[in-house]
Amino acid sequence: MRKLSLFLLSSAILLGCKTSSQKQSIAAKNQAVPVDTTQTLTTIAFGSCNKTTEPQPLWTEIIQQKPDLWVWLGDNIYGDTSNMDAMREEYERQLQQPEYQRVITQVPVVGIWDDHDYGINDGGKNFAQKAPSRDLMLEFLNVDKNLPVWNREGGYQAYTFGPAEQQVKVILLDTRYFRDTLVKSNTEDRRYELNLEGDLLGNEQWNWLQNELQSSEAQINIIGSSIQVIAEDHGFEKWANFPQSRQRLLDLIAESEAQGVVLLSGDRHIGEISQLELADVPYPLLDITSSGLTHVYEEADEENRHRISNLVASLNYGLIQIDWQQQPPQVTYQIKGENGATYASETVSYSR
Repeated sequence: MRKLSLFLLSSAILLGCKTSSQKQSIAAKNQAVPVDTTQTLTTIAFGSCNKTTEPQPLWTEIIQQKPDLWVWLGDNIYGDTSNMDAMREEYERQLQQPEYQRVITQVPVVGIWDDHDYGINDGGKNFAQKAPSRDLMLEFLNVDKNLPVWNREGGYQAYTFGPAEQQVKVILLDTRYFRDTLVKSNTEDRRYELNLEGDLLGNEQWNWLQNELQSSEAQINIIGSSIQVIAEDHGFEKWANFPQSRQRLLDLIAESEAQGVVLLSGDRHIGEISQLELADVPYPLLDITSSGLTHVYEEADEENRHRISNLVASLNYGLIQIDWQQQPPQVTYQIKGENGATYASETVSYSR
């Protein structure tokens, strides 16, 4: 009986410790600022590639910018596992990170995943655990259970913020759940070649995206993609590996006549701004890549014929500042880092 009592006491202590740890992250989520789509956005921060095992110095910098919204662009944790209990624990570790707790209790958060929080490096539609992994991502992001994303496959979402004439639409694409297989390269320094017939988004997501753009009345339409859209030259993951999908997206942006479309991306462990000129679109299409929050390729020397900024090989996050006093609104896109550093900046006035 004495041994049984000691066993029960020890078990209770262990369970108590676990519960205490869980309470910390649950409390953080319960105190998280809800996403309020009536709010006018003037400052938006975003980023990607965040390891819980590395220092996370940029949250303090981000909080100092007083953003109205934080947008995750993927690799929000590094789970890389088919074990969903292990994935949940990794999300819990991030929720317990003290500076990130400050963020979510002060700033509304939305986002999408990339491969390492999907569960498998460079993963696509054949990942067996994609459905439960999707649910863990949405739980981590504290996505309202009443939103449509919970009742369909994949993690793609859209939010429209602000009143008429000061609207920002945030469209978050899922480039994992439906993506066809990558074509491996035999060329040195290239991981992948073109998949000429492959698709990135799947039919339902394409139809949804077309409707979101065509029906948008927002002055600024932000499309978040975990992987780069405009860059073509490097041999790693990018939309250009699926040329039909890339061209379809660019055509859809032009044909939809949505105002002020801009692309945000992550994944590459560098920061840069890329630009394309599209026929019938009276402003440059930018792709602002911000990666990573905790680690970068310090020796990066990556070719990109569309790059219009420096290549940033320091810890970085992205910042969007909107001047609604200007008509059309003037938007400044920046890649920023520690100690208030600004590594790249581009300002655009959108008009139709």
